[in-house]
Amino acid sequence: MPRLNSYRELEHLRGQLRDERQGITTTVMVCGGTGCRASSSHAVIEAVKEELCRQGLDGRVRLCVTGCHGFCEQGPVMVIEPGNVLYCHVSPEDAFEIVSQTVVKGELVEHLLYVDPESGEKIRTEAEIPFYRTQERRILSQNRMIDPCSIEDYVAAGGYSALAKVLSGVAPEMVVREITSSGLRGRGGGGFPTGRKWSECREAPGDEKYAICNADEGDPGAYMDRCVLEGNPHLVLEGMMIGAYAVGARNGYVYVRNEYPLAVRHTGVAIAQARELGLLGDNILGSSFSFDVETARGAGAFVCGESTALMASIEGHVGEPRAKDVHTVVDGLYHKPTVLNNVETWANVPSIILNGSSWFASKGTRGSKGTKILALTGRVKNTGLVEVAMGTPIREVVFDIGGGAVNGSRIKAVQIGGPSGGCLPVDRFDFPIDFDVLAEAGSMVGSGGMVVMDEETCMVDVARYFLNFLQDESCGKCLPCRVGVDRMLEIVTDITEGRGRPEQLELLEELADTVSQTSLCGLGKTAPNPVLTTLRYFRSEYEAHIEEKRCPSGVCKALITYSIDADKCRGCGACRRECVYGAVSGQQKQVHHIDTQLCQKCGICRSECKFDAIQVG
Repeated sequence: MPRLNSYRELEHLRGQLRDERQGITTTVMVCGGTGCRASSSHAVIEAVKEELCRQGLDGRVRLCVTGCHGFCEQGPVMVIEPGNVLYCHVSPEDAFEIVSQTVVKGELVEHLLYVDPESGEKIRTEAEIPFYRTQERRILSQNRMIDPCSIEDYVAAGGYSALAKVLSGVAPEMVVREITSSGLRGRGGGGFPTGRKWSECREAPGDEKYAICNADEGDPGAYMDRCVLEGNPHLVLEGMMIGAYAVGARNGYVYVRNEYPLAVRHTGVAIAQARELGLLGDNILGSSFSFDVETARGAGAFVCGESTALMASIEGHVGEPRAKDVHTVVDGLYHKPTVLNNVETWANVPSIILNGSSWFASKGTRGSKGTKILALTGRVKNTGLVEVAMGTPIREVVFDIGGGAVNGSRIKAVQIGGPSGGCLPVDRFDFPIDFDVLAEAGSMVGSGGMVVMDEETCMVDVARYFLNFLQDESCGKCLPCRVGVDRMLEIVTDITEGRGRPEQLELLEELADTVSQTSLCGLGKTAPNPVLTTLRYFRSEYEAHIEEKRCPSGVCKALITYSIDADKCRGCGACRRECVYGAVSGQQKQVHHIDTQLCQKCGICRSECKFDAIQVG
């Protein structure tokens, strides 16, 4: 395609692309995101492509390889339009039926429809599935309509209209004012007001400024930014261009985790396509605005998600944070004024410019506007990416969208905000997803990770797990984090291994408060959250570990023993055959026994027993 030199040429190209697609009667959208790729969606795509070609339909039917649709556990997933027909767990062998029945005849392939686990009913459309029905998918809805490696798809769908709008006569200060009025807050963790950050960067002295996209998503279980960047990189680039125009930046970086190869590849393709079309580089769309972007691969450290550590990494230094006596909007990358937002924050910008700040602010609460993407994982029926209006109660996400607990167990808690977040009990699930409310409760929205835990989860062990993660990821630059996290982990480990003492709980709280107050960066300041919230809401579990030398959930190995209930045992021998330590003995059709001296408490016998005869005490 030729380089675009004006807004008029962009609109002409958009019209031309839409005209070319008028003859397309059906679109088959197959998820090509990382989750579905792990389920061999690439083989499905090739099979459908071959079948369309074999039946002579490749000219009238469009096969679109898209980004993540969100319902990852049902992958590979496919949506066929018109009709909004959703097929789950598609295999290459299904290609003939899909094309012959649904594409050609408009008939359903029944065995590929989603089955509601509650009612057993087969559901025809994506919109009717409970997982999707109550979501507000402003950003994620675009993922299933666009091939992330096709700038033509993005332009045809209205892409770069917001950029054209601001470059055709909207002053930079008016862009900042619109973002400020929208109430958009940073989606990467802290929830800092985006408009305020842009305003301070714009007013900072100096002609050389930078715009950075933080895609260094390191939280365990979090993959929101990865899926947005993989599925719609041009949306993120357009947001960055608008932000750069607003603050006066000429250069930018997309800092992507090295562990996200697909996001790295798609971002690189999008940047190259935008450059070729004249949407990056000098005098964009014939205006006086010039801006270019490069990708920077992450250094593999969780702490590099912190703004100053990230900038140090881009500069080629060790990814360590520095004191923020002067904020990065004034003294940032290469000591120049820098505006840094995460993937989801940038992705919200184009729609705010096109639809207005009032439109964006119409969803959410007084202090938390718009929508939030969450990675719903853990002990819940429906896992995947969820986008809901800010202010949505936690209960609605876990039970209505997530479908509640698996295997009939009861849900105990939810951990929100990654390692820096806190654990909230089920009686706090009426709390809204709101920056300020969750912070007051001891947790945080954070980047959007949401891990659901059931009654088989030990909350003391959860605190130990996250402290262990943070100990590994601490850069060690400041003493409170370096020594404080180690000491907290040592105490919690003592408690889980039966060495805990009552006086350690007070010491643990005092230490957590000190680490929070005195650490250099956000990692250390929020590291105590899992400890403080589990102490606050699940103190009885700590006390049981210390005073009774008992783990109520049967998780902490040092405090549990395995035995066989004689009334339930049927002598089937499954536990004996699967025990690699030879700890189970017994004759066929007779009650079996576990030798506690040999038992390693691995839990295999419990998982293999069909009669619930293995007891943990």
